[in-house]
Amino acid sequence: MKKLLTITLLLLTTAAFAGKPKNQYVRIKTSYGECIIRLYNETPKHRDNFIKLVKQGFYNGTLFHRVIQNFMIQGGDPDSKDPKKATPGAELGNGDVGYTVPAEFRDSLFHKRGVLAAARDDNPQKASSGCQFYIVEGKRFTPGKLDTLEQTRLKGRKIPQWQRDYYTSIGGAPHLDQNYTVYGEVVSGIDMVDRIGAVKKDSRDRPVEDVPMTVELLSKKECKQLDKLLDLN
Repeated sequence: MKKLLTITLLLLTTAAFAGKPKNQYVRIKTSYGECIIRLYNETPKHRDNFIKLVKQGFYNGTLFHRVIQNFMIQGGDPDSKDPKKATPGAELGNGDVGYTVPAEFRDSLFHKRGVLAAARDDNPQKASSGCQFYIVEGKRFTPGKLDTLEQTRLKGRKIPQWQRDYYTSIGGAPHLDQNYTVYGEVVSGIDMVDRIGAVKKDSRDRPVEDVPMTVELLSKKECKQLDKLLDLN
């Protein structure tokens, strides 16, 4: 009987983790802690490109080279792991992988606190950098400030009420919506972003002391566990 019960539990456990997870998660590790990010299925081009680079180990050793407290932390520039290009005081942010990713704007995805989004240059198509990204630390906005943003930087585009509620209570960076592609969000470890946001910077917003990262994909089992924990099945 005891053996039968053990076999039954084993089969149930195996069945629970059989098949593919609904979402892919990645872990970013730094000396300031680590965070886990869920990549959005609604932005498949950005999701798949990020997964490809992580599998290659592309991000390991790159720096969070641009940090603005209460706004965002930016990284992923391949030049930042080249000692000849990343000396103290050197300007970073121009490195790339030789291609861009087409913009994937979704009305349901916005620049709330903790989202992962793609950096880009000033190209008219708003295509994303093939490698550089940022994580929003953000700040809270008053309804009046959101009204002003709608009339100025958003050029009349109205922020949906449910997003306004988020921006006023939790925070984010609403002026970036529909201009930079959002393709993931922090589900654990947002305090890492806050700690990096508070580091000492130079006049170019580069941390005085380097903040390197390692990025890894979570296993299928870990992803399924997170899906279940976050009720995303």
